[in-house]
This record gives sequence, C-alpha cells and structure tokens, in this order.
Amino acid sequence: MNAIKLFSEDFQPIRLMRDEDLKTKKDFSKVEYYCSRIDEAEGFRGIWEIVKETVQDCLGEHRRGMLLFLDDLPLHLGAYHQLGTNNIVLNRRLVNIVEAVTKSRRLVNAFVYSILTHEYLHALGHVSEAEVRHLVYDVSKQCFGENHITTTLAEQTPWSLLKGIPLTHTPAHKQDMELVKDLEKPNHPYIV
Repeated sequence: MNAIKLFSEDFQPIRLMRDEDLKTKKDFSKVEYYCSRIDEAEGFRGIWEIVKETVQDCLGEHRRGMLLFLDDLPLHLGAYHQLGTNNIVLNRRLVNIVEAVTKSRRLVNAFVYSILTHEYLHALGHVSEAEVRHLVYDVSKQCFGENHITTTLAEQTPWSLLKGIPLTHTPAHKQDMELVKDLEKPNHPYIV
C-alpha cells in the first residue's frame, strides 16, 4: 500500500512562524552567542573584538585602528579616550583589583567590556556621557540579554562590583603605561 505524502520535501515549518516569533528566535541565538563569547573571552583582544562586534551589530557603527593602553590611573576613573585620537587608556589598577576581588573571568570580562564599550562609543563620536551610558546599556541588553552581568553593570555602574571594598587604602604602585599589542587583527595579510 502506498503511503500518503502529507508534506513535500521542501516543507519548512520555520516559514509558519510569525514575524515576532522569528525575531525572538534570532535574538535568543544572538544573546546566546554573545554571552558565551564574553564569558569565555581571554585577554583584552578577545574582549575588544566583542566590543566592536556588538556595537556594529546594534548601532551599525565601527572604527578601525584603535590602540589600547594600560595605565595606573586614579581609582574613580575606569578609562578615558582623548577626543581626536585613536587611543583608549584603561585603568590597570582597577582591572587588577577586580581580578583580585572577584576571581572570576566572567565578572572581569563584563567589567572590562562595559568600560571599553563606553570609551569606544566616545571614540565613535558620542560625546555626551548620558548618551553613552544609555547606549552601553542598550547594546548590552540587546546582545547579552536583560539578566547578564554585563547588562547589570551597564545599568548600574561597573563599580557596583566593588561595593564594600575600601579602595582608598589600595597601594598606588605606579608602573609605566603599556600598549596592548596586536589589539586589532589586520584585515588582510601583508605581502612580503
């Protein structure tokens, strides 16, 4: 007896989903993708790549040729970008304190991501602090979801990780400023 063929071979149930269901499915996989990337990122270069990708994904903006320096800054300052340059200076002391206090790559990565995204948005021409804080939150929420630590830090402040830690008694051992080498991958191989 011949079996009745109910569906053709090219039947695709995904086509039956409503537009908002497709958007939710797409957003869910984007959130999963970025959450796993930020949680597992190693080093400043790994985090920097995620900063650039998430900003490009959400805002459609990007900038190449950025340099990242590490310096021992006052603890109330996470990083800074001087307008008109391609430099971001990240507070090495603060990152070291977060590493020592949290002992969690996930938390350190979220902390560094929030600060670097803030400065990258300044480098893209967003000057207003209020606008930049709002954009960091929007990008974080879209890419990591509402409940990820990255979004929480963007909503509150990266310093919320350090609540209750007496930062005024932290030794101020000053080291030379250092350049994070090979922050950005070249787009094309050089011909030698």
